[in-house]
Amino acid sequence: MNATTKISWKTATALVVSNMVGTGVFTSLGYQLLDVQNTTSIILLWLIGGILALFGAFSYAQLGTHFKQSGGDYIFLSRIFHPVLGYLTSWASLVVGFSAPVAIAAIAMTQYLAPFGIQESNMLAISVILLVGVMHSFSIKQSGRFQNVTTVIKLAFVLVLIGVGIAYTPAISTNAISFRTSWTQELTTPGFAVSLIYVTYAYTGWNVAAYIVGEIKDAQRGLPRALILGSILVTILYVLLQLIFLKHASLEQLGGNVEVATIAFSNLFETSGSRWVSFFIAVQLVATISGYIWAGSRVTHAMAKEHSLWKALRPVNSLGIPVRTVWAHVFISIALTLTGTFEQILLYTGFVLQLMSTLAVASVLFLKKDKSADNFKSPFYPYAQYIFIVFSGWILAYTLYDRPTESLIGLGIIAAGLVTYFFSKSEMKSE
Repeated sequence: MNATTKISWKTATALVVSNMVGTGVFTSLGYQLLDVQNTTSIILLWLIGGILALFGAFSYAQLGTHFKQSGGDYIFLSRIFHPVLGYLTSWASLVVGFSAPVAIAAIAMTQYLAPFGIQESNMLAISVILLVGVMHSFSIKQSGRFQNVTTVIKLAFVLVLIGVGIAYTPAISTNAISFRTSWTQELTTPGFAVSLIYVTYAYTGWNVAAYIVGEIKDAQRGLPRALILGSILVTILYVLLQLIFLKHASLEQLGGNVEVATIAFSNLFETSGSRWVSFFIAVQLVATISGYIWAGSRVTHAMAKEHSLWKALRPVNSLGIPVRTVWAHVFISIALTLTGTFEQILLYTGFVLQLMSTLAVASVLFLKKDKSADNFKSPFYPYAQYIFIVFSGWILAYTLYDRPTESLIGLGIIAAGLVTYFFSKSEMKSE
């Protein structure tokens, strides 16, 4: 693939931002406020999530510039540990890791359009997934343009929400901003741990540009820029959004409710204004769906090129697009949309994604030293990796303890992939 068919670091950054900003930032706060009510604690939750994403971005930037191949976790784990780990992460990405977030976003989109009289419709969700699949079936240039346009819409919407939220005085007498309880005591409660699980899911997508590193111009510089700037930008947006939601709604209104953005802005603009907030939350999810289909198809294609069981997914079109893997993700996403509930899909997908990203970050510690001055070197190495692994391991253990059914479903999906591995002849070329 020559440089003229590749995307800029700006488009790669748009991909990171659009993948990260999805449903989580607009829904998590209501659950957090059931147990964590000090505003300092809420800010810390979102800052911790952002720092973990940034440390993960450091690691993926180093891995991506070292291997310079699209495929993300598949390439990293296959080359550093063992082909079976790479295969399993690609299998998990195909079945749930990238397909399930598409289903989640599509289902959420129909829910947010309910104020306009649109009933929750599988047909609408499926139509959007099919449309995005078409947009990624022709060329890198078209994929990049579509991603850029949808991300600009997403960012414009978020910035308008923040600007309006800052400019307007709360329309309610008592809002949810509170410093009455001790934030230091809240840090050690089970509720803080559960809240952090929701936060880490909201930050999912910080690593997405590493999955298409082979399609980024000057990847040695472009990939680190995209991952790091994208993670920092989203962290700032997330913290500001939570403060806006707290400012314009009461604790009683937000606690335990999912649609926190709609609730907060309905206080400002009454019903008509909140309807449009719901509408644009739905629209901005198109960029999220787009990013997951784009990146996920590259992980699956990297596996297909090296494992005989999936050779039917190897062909690319004249412009190098792995059309068959794009549509494999489209059809699996549609199947999940038809068969799963929002919460079930979210929980077992979050567990699998967290597990795979933790293994990938850990692989940096085993990466052979590269004397090339062009490749990115992780700041704070190896402490950034240790911190990420410890926090992530704690989240995984707590999720397994608190939600064993969903966690075991995630592990069962990985186990099913292990069975298919033994029916697939590896055709990996020695590096």
